[in-house]
Amino acid sequence: MKYAIHTLNKAFDNRVRLGVMAVLMTTDSVSFNDLKEALDLTDGNLASHVSALEKAGYVTVSKQFVGKKPNTTYTASSEGKQAFQDHLNALEKLLKGG
Repeated sequence: MKYAIHTLNKAFDNRVRLGVMAVLMTTDSVSFNDLKEALDLTDGNLASHVSALEKAGYVTVSKQFVGKKPNTTYTASSEGKQAFQDHLNALEKLLKGG
């Protein structure tokens, strides 16, 4: 039996990126602090993985100030949502033996 692992998206190989996209698929947008808390990550770890997803075009980053405090929010792009869904579909196919 042959498994089509080439259909898996390498951008989601890492558990942090998988977690980031899973959170973003369930909400319109999420703040840096909320995402960090939800995934129990350090600032640097989250920032580096979100940056990789942003470079891939899968995440949109919005930076603004609320009062004098910076507020960064993340949104899954339409391309990111499709790529993540394709990745989940490929995982499901592998689990079913195909």
